[in-house]
Amino acid sequence: MLAKKKDKTQLKFYNTFEEQLDHNHSLYILANKINWEIFEESFRKHYSVSMGAPGKPIRLMVALLILKQLRNLSDESVVQQWSENSYYQYFSGEDSFCSGAPCVPTELIEFRKRIGEEGIELILKESIRINGKDGKGTTLSGDTTVQEKNITYPTDDKLYKKIIHKCQSIAQEEELELRQSYKRTIKKLSILQRLKRKKNGGILARKASKKVKTIAGRLVREIERKLSASGLKKWGNDLELFKKVLLQKRSDTDKIYSLHEPNVKCFSKGKEHKKYEFGSKVSILVTQKTGVIVGAINFTENIHDSKTLPTVLKQHESLTGITAKEVFVDRGYAGPRQINDTQIHMPRPNKNITKSKINKHRRRAAIEPVIGHLKYNYRMNRNFLKGCYGEAINVMMAAAGMNFKRIMNKWKAGEKILSYYFLLFESIFIRNLSVLLIKN
Repeated sequence: MLAKKKDKTQLKFYNTFEEQLDHNHSLYILANKINWEIFEESFRKHYSVSMGAPGKPIRLMVALLILKQLRNLSDESVVQQWSENSYYQYFSGEDSFCSGAPCVPTELIEFRKRIGEEGIELILKESIRINGKDGKGTTLSGDTTVQEKNITYPTDDKLYKKIIHKCQSIAQEEELELRQSYKRTIKKLSILQRLKRKKNGGILARKASKKVKTIAGRLVREIERKLSASGLKKWGNDLELFKKVLLQKRSDTDKIYSLHEPNVKCFSKGKEHKKYEFGSKVSILVTQKTGVIVGAINFTENIHDSKTLPTVLKQHESLTGITAKEVFVDRGYAGPRQINDTQIHMPRPNKNITKSKINKHRRRAAIEPVIGHLKYNYRMNRNFLKGCYGEAINVMMAAAGMNFKRIMNKWKAGEKILSYYFLLFESIFIRNLSVLLIKN
């Protein structure tokens, strides 16, 4: 059937931007539930009262960070979509629809640096508060995972070639005349490396790889000799990093896997589809009954799982003001069974174990899908933020985004239940009314 044309001549009764929106929309409700004044008061100290150009509104920047995690978007995408979405704009505190972009995407980078880890932790704290009683459980589940960094799969040959290209760019920037650029040589060696499956190709490929490493070392030493005192001060850290890469061996610890992210660690998780993961270790705490994330912290060192618990429990206490009574973990947490007033429970053979303890150990497995959602729906699968600081804030923002999404889904479920009962009541009322009319 052809749809009827709408009558566009009738008067519009919407007066304000707020009245044009659906008040049952989850983003509309969340915008009115978050205490934005906390961010205004806490982040005001990062701005000068009299100096510099006026900054963007604090609520706008915080809202963009939250929306980025909620919708799994990049900085560029969230800025672009903001200008197209009325609910995004209302969530950010706008009184009317704006057609332009709220800011330049790089301003989000500067804002994250400005508020620091303390500011991001405040957003996580607010996400726990929004969940109300659900975030105040004293029985928790704990687990660790790896937050992978946005780097290519590391091989020695890749690192050596990157050192060569970096040395060439340093020489060009500092106007140094190299004895040989090796551009054509590297191209020929790369062809030999690709032909390693041909007859006698393996021998030639190994010789080519060795030659690439020799050229990389030769260029590093030549650059170091020819640089001036100011140049050495500028590029000294990079040259030391190059030397460490050239000297490291297969059996060494604390190896360098990436030149632009030297703090990346290698984790062997025993997964069949992915034997090694390159990034940093993350510790997660979740309430057992409700699944609210009450602790999320990143570790730059590859430490044992049991040694992550004191730090993440301290964070949980500062975020919620509650001391956890019990934490249920897996067998990777072999270590102390009590940290301050918190009991650590790990599954092990025990004939006298109670049924409630068995159920809590079973319930601990629910943290696994939480970690999966954090990775694939809230931008923790591959961290694009630079450095150790970027790793720390990405974990907390992912946890905050999932907490906000949880309560939004809860509101949606409540709305569906109410609409169901309303329709049920309506149908019963109409049926009874029709029966009465027939009788009369």
